[in-house]
Amino acid sequence: MSTEEIISGNIRAAARLMRDVEDGDPSYPAKISKLLPHTGRAHIIGITGSPGAGKSTLLDRLIGRVRKEKKTVGAVVIDPTSPFTGGAILGDRLRMQRHTTDKGVFIRSLATRDTMGGLSPFTYDVVTIMDAMGRDVIFIETVGTGQDETQIVHLVHTNIVVTIPGTGDGVQAIKAGILESADIFVINKSDQPGSDMAAADLEAMIGMRDMLEGGWQTPVILTSALQERGLETLLAQIRNHRDHLGDEFPYLHRKKLMENRFCDLLKNRLYEEFRMEMEHRHLWKPILETVKTGHRDMHEAVDAVITRMLSWAREEP
Repeated sequence: MSTEEIISGNIRAAARLMRDVEDGDPSYPAKISKLLPHTGRAHIIGITGSPGAGKSTLLDRLIGRVRKEKKTVGAVVIDPTSPFTGGAILGDRLRMQRHTTDKGVFIRSLATRDTMGGLSPFTYDVVTIMDAMGRDVIFIETVGTGQDETQIVHLVHTNIVVTIPGTGDGVQAIKAGILESADIFVINKSDQPGSDMAAADLEAMIGMRDMLEGGWQTPVILTSALQERGLETLLAQIRNHRDHLGDEFPYLHRKKLMENRFCDLLKNRLYEEFRMEMEHRHLWKPILETVKTGHRDMHEAVDAVITRMLSWAREEP
């Protein structure tokens, strides 16, 4: 498998690299680095919201519509982690089987691996691979954990928050900050009672926010994915948001994404290095035990670990 194969759009080569990413193969970071100069062309779209809102059905229908426009599609579907294998349960991907024979659609399921925020720790790298392949549109569907799904905004250009009528999601959005993360609100299953009222409530809340911030006016769209209603309106607003961002936005977004990714990798690596060094010196379990039993304040314990690690670093020649 070569990076040239992936850049040329080879799905098998891309799938192999994605497998290496999930397996933690030590060779994959260098391959991802080679792909980075070939990214930044795809329109990356997030689909998030609470469980049962119909995100997967909506994504399935949107993929079909985008393919009618002769655009290639990548879809990263975040599923809960299987308690038996540690992999993705694949429930959402099974709902999109009709696209499996379409070479213009590449769907990849990822397990959360207990990561908070509705994403997988491998999401960034998988999206990078799809972007380098030349996919025109990349969808990311979060796992549906609810109120804490705001990490997605750091990864996508356009974020769609999906709700349904009669669940009080409007109030929950205010509590969780999801209101601020949405570029487009979708009230799915709009054939159910209360849809118009839910739309009015959301529009009132969004109107106050947009009036203070200016710029993009967040639309609220009524859809019924099963009945394929409202999808053309949704696609039109997705295109409008992409136009609103301007031609320079993908470059600026990529710079910010790289910064966030670097900080995440640094934090994870430092934690792993600290923990392994403490274990090597037989200090990890004792300090952890004092925290777990309440004999030591955890903030003071963290300060002590960092101080000790810095002193060891200074001692090295």
